[in-house]
Amino acid sequence: MSRPIQAIIDHSALVHNLSIVRQYVPHTRILAVLKADAYGHGLLQTANALKNVDGFALLELDAAITLRTAGYQQPILLLEGFFSTLEIALIEQYQLSTVIHHPEQGSMLTDSQSRKIDIFIKINTGMNRLGLSPKQLPQVIQKLTNNQQVKNITLMTHFASADDPHEKASVFRQLQCFENITEKYNYPCSLANSAAIVNYPETHSDWVRPGIMLYGASPFSDKTAADLNLLPVMTLSSKIIAIHDLEAGDKVGYHGLFKADYRMRIGIVACGYADGYPRHAPTGTPVLINNQRGRLLGRVSMDMLAIDLTGIENTKLGDPVVLWGKGMPVEEIATYAETSSYELLCGLAARVDRKFL
Repeated sequence: MSRPIQAIIDHSALVHNLSIVRQYVPHTRILAVLKADAYGHGLLQTANALKNVDGFALLELDAAITLRTAGYQQPILLLEGFFSTLEIALIEQYQLSTVIHHPEQGSMLTDSQSRKIDIFIKINTGMNRLGLSPKQLPQVIQKLTNNQQVKNITLMTHFASADDPHEKASVFRQLQCFENITEKYNYPCSLANSAAIVNYPETHSDWVRPGIMLYGASPFSDKTAADLNLLPVMTLSSKIIAIHDLEAGDKVGYHGLFKADYRMRIGIVACGYADGYPRHAPTGTPVLINNQRGRLLGRVSMDMLAIDLTGIENTKLGDPVVLWGKGMPVEEIATYAETSSYELLCGLAARVDRKFL
């Protein structure tokens, strides 16, 4: 028999979350972000659940080709663009859209033999990660528009702090910078990620790029997914595979990081950091045992972790344990582990069996 750990992917939750995005942006087109195997949820399965979305965005050229050959006709955008002239031919062949974020990419495109490619020109408005500077933009646009290889142009940027309620000024500085740079161009624009979709309607423009909210997690530290009416898409669950009774003074796990102060009962769960659960999650990180809240104890091992069963009624071998998902928000686990829900979802190991509903 296989290990009892599994990730249940609920496609009805994906559809629901897309409907929530549409409520925020009823007049704006949506690029669903499917990078990193759809945040660990499965590329093709997620695309199928979101088949009515206006377009897709991801990083990996092979994943984009997989979507196109699977029959999806929507725009498919490569968020980091291309890395060689050889990739440009594939972008043309499969009718993909591509980001251009530095002048060399523009030169590679104009030097190629490709024709009629849709491009998104990324502008650096203050995040200082990817994007053309304000001084570089006019020259790149002129070069591209003089060339018959470009079909359509969209201008885009990315907000560094739209998820932080204390950084509103930063968002508006970036927005003002973008508007100042682009005011003389009559091109469609794309600015808003999940956080900006929710908090900054002035950024919605022509295209939005929701990611984490599609998967049922909140982009904010001060709002839960439930606050936003989002449903968790992934539920990571396993089962109790061993039970022990401890005496006061007994220790649990590697280096005995947890020490019992009184007689207690613990369970061992088939889930560890090799499955994608955070090794640095501390004692007290919540779990759901038979729909009752419990807590993690001691150090997470490669394949197992320990939980406190003291005071939880009617627990036995084989009982289900939810590590995150339905009834146990992934954001809560991320907070305890001092990481983000993005990292937890994307970090789910390939060895974990995924069951698609």
